[in-house]
Amino acid sequence: MAKSLVIVESPAKAKTINKYLGSDYTVKASMGHIKDLPKKDLGVDLEHNFRPTYVVIPAKQETIQGLTSAAAKADAIYLAADPDREGEAICAHLRELLDTKKRKFYRVLFNEITRDAVREAFEHPRDIDANLVDAQQARRVLDRLVGYQVSPLLWDKVRRGLSAGRVQTVALRLIVEREREIQAFQIKEYWTLAARLEGKNPPPFEARVVKLKGEELEIPGKEAAEQHRAALETAKYVVQSVETREKRKYPVPPFITSRLQQEAVRKLHFTAKKTMTIAQRLYEGVELGSEGSVGLITYMRTDSTRVAETALAAAREYIGKTFGPNYLPAEAVRYKSKKGAQDAHEAIRPTEVMRTPESVRAHLSAEEYRLYKLIWQRFVASQMNPAVFDQTTIEIGAADYLLRATGSVEKFNGFRAVYEEGKDDKLDADEEDEMKRRLPAVEAGDVLRLLELLPEQHFTEPPPRYNEATLVRALEEKGIGRPSTYASILSVIQNRSYVEKDPQRRFHPTELGMLVSDLLVKSFADIFDVAYTARMEEELDEVEEGKLAWTEALAEFYKKFKKDLRAAETTMEDLKGEGRPSDEKCEKCGRPMVIRLGRNGQFFACTGYPDCDGTKDMTPELAQKYDVAVPASTAAPEVAEQICEKCGKPMAVKRGRFGYFLACTGYPECKNTRQIVMKEGQATVAPPPPEIPEQTCEKCGKPMTVKRGRFGYFLGCTGYPECRNTRKILMKDGKAVVASPPPEVPEQTCEKCGKPMAAKHGRFGYFLACTGYPKCRNKKQITVSEGQPATVGN
Repeated sequence: MAKSLVIVESPAKAKTINKYLGSDYTVKASMGHIKDLPKKDLGVDLEHNFRPTYVVIPAKQETIQGLTSAAAKADAIYLAADPDREGEAICAHLRELLDTKKRKFYRVLFNEITRDAVREAFEHPRDIDANLVDAQQARRVLDRLVGYQVSPLLWDKVRRGLSAGRVQTVALRLIVEREREIQAFQIKEYWTLAARLEGKNPPPFEARVVKLKGEELEIPGKEAAEQHRAALETAKYVVQSVETREKRKYPVPPFITSRLQQEAVRKLHFTAKKTMTIAQRLYEGVELGSEGSVGLITYMRTDSTRVAETALAAAREYIGKTFGPNYLPAEAVRYKSKKGAQDAHEAIRPTEVMRTPESVRAHLSAEEYRLYKLIWQRFVASQMNPAVFDQTTIEIGAADYLLRATGSVEKFNGFRAVYEEGKDDKLDADEEDEMKRRLPAVEAGDVLRLLELLPEQHFTEPPPRYNEATLVRALEEKGIGRPSTYASILSVIQNRSYVEKDPQRRFHPTELGMLVSDLLVKSFADIFDVAYTARMEEELDEVEEGKLAWTEALAEFYKKFKKDLRAAETTMEDLKGEGRPSDEKCEKCGRPMVIRLGRNGQFFACTGYPDCDGTKDMTPELAQKYDVAVPASTAAPEVAEQICEKCGKPMAVKRGRFGYFLACTGYPECKNTRQIVMKEGQATVAPPPPEIPEQTCEKCGKPMTVKRGRFGYFLGCTGYPECRNTRKILMKDGKAVVASPPPEVPEQTCEKCGKPMAAKHGRFGYFLACTGYPKCRNKKQITVSEGQPATVGN
């Protein structure tokens, strides 16, 4: 009897499903898509209704042979790819490829990989959804039209290897526009004034001055702050009103894809891509000892907050047993999905709420455990009662001033016993802190004692740069892209070096990113417009719902795009060929200079090249003059004047492949340089290298030279890379001394992991450390006694 063939995307998913189906089924993996548009050609027939040409992905030939062989032995084929557009397209291509004779094809879908869900899906299979296939095809063709026709334009005008994308370019535009907001922001000073007061009952508390003679109080500077402080020094502080009201804080819904990505950034410091990769593993199946492979969460690409009734009942049972009846609402909590959400899938939740994070921790990696715990906690909390607070507001009169103090006391923690959502904005966090302040029991008419007045200077702050969480939120709010694409978008703009992350993990555009964004937005004002991109997403959703033909959606788009593309071919600035003209003259030969793009950003190049190789840096002043996009993060740092310690000439800020540095103006006669170090946004010049006597490498006999590393100056062998010997430079009594060479000790093997151990220099001298660091942190102290061989401690 022929077995039925089941095809999924991944081996992990195949392993989990195979456990539930039994011996009548053979489960194989397609390893994702088996067909795609060709890599070297557009693959779209623009003259015949955007007809795509799909080809077999070369790397999938062996996989396809295995699937073809298995299909020949089966009388029925179940296509069980993920329940989304991509999964539907994979199924359609598999049917085209394997339908060589009359076989029965079935499409099965499950939102979670559990025994009941899998069996239910196989009992109620359906046909492939043509609307979903069309929607995927429309997006794929649309992105191909943009990518394969705009990217070559960037190659011609700017440099090879660049890329443009329908959604990625709009995401880049948001980051660039935010950077320009920050650069244009005018910082303004303002002050606040608070009074520290004490009543009959503890504790002392702070109240902020909010009004003067009934009008909102604004304090522009120190002088005004002092005037108000002086007026309040002698005032009588009387409680005017005390209002206490009950406030409820409700839980948030279970995760949808975008919210999971945002919260994983905030709480776990995972990138969106990393979050989705780990979530995929949790969905497809994790080995749980005797249970075998088990899918721990429901499908992770969804924008619906709907939850199955069985899951709601299980969550309520768990909450009632674990936390008690006070934490359990009278009925299950059901959340409304946002407008336009696709309701085919549930929210992201644990497949079995009784499978707590701690019960599976031993079977998960640290990252899998943390993400599963986040998903589990959010789901359980979503079905719990709200937290209850007594919020108190005290208003105090003092002469013509009104002061206000706000605080709250938590009466019932409710869902907060399990979960509390992270905060993106400093304002939200400040308000949360203010609410947590404890206030004393006071009554109207009470006279309070002034302990001190607290004037405080502040400065307005520019809007913060986007991090992954806030950028995903912005894309979602503006209707750009779809949650399933956010992770890849964020990865692409970083991989193309269009954006980088600062120490706070926030995005800032590179000079290249600003340049590409400006060129594309100027040349394709319609296509890369935020509102237009959002409208295009709505049309693609209409294709998915069967309300619009995919070819109609593309025809409308391409009409605008084709016009912009033709214009851009002639009007887009050329920084690669002839360059952009400027008024600058070459210092070497006097010829005009043009603006070009190099690997370190834009610069001025002599038009006499190759006869003259004169160049000139793009200073901030010149960048402003020629309207060149230079992010603040790449602008030349301001440093105090420095004199070369070798020849006495001034040093100047220069830009190299590793950033800005100080170089002697006596070059090429003097080649002295000094590193510029950035700390918390401030530029400092590294001290000159210490003067030390000449040293010879004890390993190869070559001279050693002073070098600078991330931990300061050290001696390195000039025989590098053949000889990698180094010696530490230590500062003692203001003088530089070279650490003695490591003592000779017999070769040692780490007894914990079996790897070799090597001599390292620490603050207490030399020690042996395992070369398997940081996984293995084993170390042993080396003791050196005068006249005695070195010994290694236990």
